[in-house]
Order: sequence, then structure tokens, then C-alpha cells
Amino acid sequence: MMACKQFVYSICVLGALALPVAQAGESSPATSEQVTITDVQVRISDHGTVVLLLAEGKAIPIFVDLTVALSIQGALNGEKLSRPLTHDLMHTILEAYGGKVLQTVITLKGGTYYGALTVAVQDQVKTFDSRSSDSIALAIHFKAPIIVGRDLLDSAGGLLEKPKADTL
Repeated sequence: MMACKQFVYSICVLGALALPVAQAGESSPATSEQVTITDVQVRISDHGTVVLLLAEGKAIPIFVDLTVALSIQGALNGEKLSRPLTHDLMHTILEAYGGKVLQTVITLKGGTYYGALTVAVQDQVKTFDSRSSDSIALAIHFKAPIIVGRDLLDSAGGLLEKPKADTL
């Protein structure tokens, strides 16, 4: 029950970060310095569940469906649900074949976030196009870096506000 309260609290405060993301500039890490995300948070806003990618005092909000939010939050907390979600299943399958996620690179094109998920299985390394939320979830499950371009962080990243006192 305490974990549920922690989850609800951790996702209840979004503050001013629920900005229209589609207005942010386009991102292309091939032409921009890369920045590694230092923290990931899951919250609920007036617009739905959102994943916050945090780096250098800024947060990039990416809106996700509730199932992905639960998967990411569970992976962040090291919690296992009674039944595996899709990302738990992918994690288990990849590990069973000696695979792992090496990194994901998040970009913004036409108002939509994309993930480029890099996976290694045995001696092969491949990068897969992905929904940003799925690639973030798998990167967190594997404790792999999440990378964005400097231009994306500067254009879509809002300044991070301090959370208000616990009112639950």
C-alpha cells in the first residue's frame, strides 16, 4: 500500500512542465552535442501521465499511456508486479538470449518523440526505431543511458521546479 501511495505522490505534481511539447524545436542528435539524461520521473498532469527526462536543471516532458508509466515507475523503483508487463517480458526475453539494451537516443520530429533503441545480442549490435516511451522503459529496465541532443534539451526542456511539500 505504501508503494502505491509513493507512486501516486511521485506522479501527482507536474507544475509548469506540462507545456505543449509540439511547439519545441526539432531535434537531431547527429547534428547536436549529445546529453545523457541524469534522472527520470513519472508524474500525472492535467494532460495525463508524463515521463520527465531530467538533465542540467531542465526537464523534457513526454506524455505516455498509463501502462507504460507503470512499467517505467516499477523499473525505477525496482518493483516487480504480480504479472509481467510488456517491457518486463522484453527484458526477460533479451536476457534469456544474452542480450541487453546499450542505450536509447530520443529525438523530436514533427511534434512526435522517437526512440532509437540500441540492442546487443551476442556479437550483434542493432538499433531499432521505437516509440520513445517504449525505448525509455527498456533502457530503464536495463539501466542503459538515455540520450538526447543538446538542441532538444534546450528547446523542449523546461526549467525544473522544486516539488511542493507532501500533502498526501
